[in-house]
Amino acid sequence: MTTTMTIRLDEDVRDRLDRLAEATHCSRSFLVTEAVRAYIEMNDWRVSEIHAALKEADAGDFAGDKDVAVLSRRWKGNAR
Repeated sequence: MTTTMTIRLDEDVRDRLDRLAEATHCSRSFLVTEAVRAYIEMNDWRVSEIHAALKEADAGDFAGDKDVAVLSRRWKGNAR
């Protein structure tokens, strides 16, 4: 099932979209749908990770000073 939406684009964005549609032989609708899909996937993942991190933080699941020091020494050693 699909739905119709109306969006407002700056003229230069629309012009670039038109050029891309012509160059790729894809419709503007297809390109916009793909762009929105990619944006949602990226940001949905980010929000999920933030929620997971907040749960860990609420549970007190942090790296301690010793853990951070060990990682820091490893990174410094690998940087050489």
